[in-house]
Amino acid sequence: MEGRPLAERIRRDVAAEAAEVGSVALATVLVGDDAASEVYIRLKHRAAEEAGIAAIDHRLPADAAEEDVLDLVAELNDDDAVDGVLVQTPLPAHIDEATVMRAIDPMKDVDGLHPVNAGQLFLGRPTLVGATPLGIMRLLEEHGVGLAGRRAVVVGRSLIVGKPVAMLLLQANATVTVCHSRTADLAAETRAADVLVAATGQAGMIRAEMVKPGAAVVDVGITRTEAGLVGDVDPEVARVAGLLTPVPGGVGPMTIALLLANAVRAARYRRGVLAFPRG
Repeated sequence: MEGRPLAERIRRDVAAEAAEVGSVALATVLVGDDAASEVYIRLKHRAAEEAGIAAIDHRLPADAAEEDVLDLVAELNDDDAVDGVLVQTPLPAHIDEATVMRAIDPMKDVDGLHPVNAGQLFLGRPTLVGATPLGIMRLLEEHGVGLAGRRAVVVGRSLIVGKPVAMLLLQANATVTVCHSRTADLAAETRAADVLVAATGQAGMIRAEMVKPGAAVVDVGITRTEAGLVGDVDPEVARVAGLLTPVPGGVGPMTIALLLANAVRAARYRRGVLAFPRG
């Protein structure tokens, strides 16, 4: 399941939508100098600019106080020229990520982590949903993977991927199991999956013998090793799976494309083109 061709189509559509809206601006906040985060921010800015979305870069030092981050988020919330706000994670250990995410205006929350957006997803009325979960669902749809009545297993329960993609799969009428570090027999669970989503950040943890023949496997993980970038899924799984996302080139391009789509969606909410729930 190659992500790049579909991501390119989505980005063209987003560029057309951004032009229709008139102007869209996405502000990013990076705290510290984490190398991987630097790369992600650079890629997001480049993609935004190519789509006609203004990318506004904000940087704070690694020793910035939590109050400094919250003050910056408050400024971006109040700035009418900003449509979307993204605080790059992970944040330094002394800053509580949940507190920062709650501080973002839910209408500008392009990561979908504010309790309002997370709650809307839980209720089956999604507003802004994280780009990676949305990208996974678009990839499955693009490749004709039927979900209704199928067994879907998500390995990983993070707020950014595992939990929201489980909710989206459930809303698509799949029967969903979420596995994690305390799951007693992970292999037994994954072998039962028609659709398997691996999102743990542990290189090669999903092996061929853990996968049902013909299953659709989505590899969200990406880890830099001496051999290069690798995912959560061992390459040998390709012998067993019916469909498998590559790493890199699978979920990654989709995440960036859907982030841009979320920025445009946020702009439509803010302009009243789409109704955003209040209260």
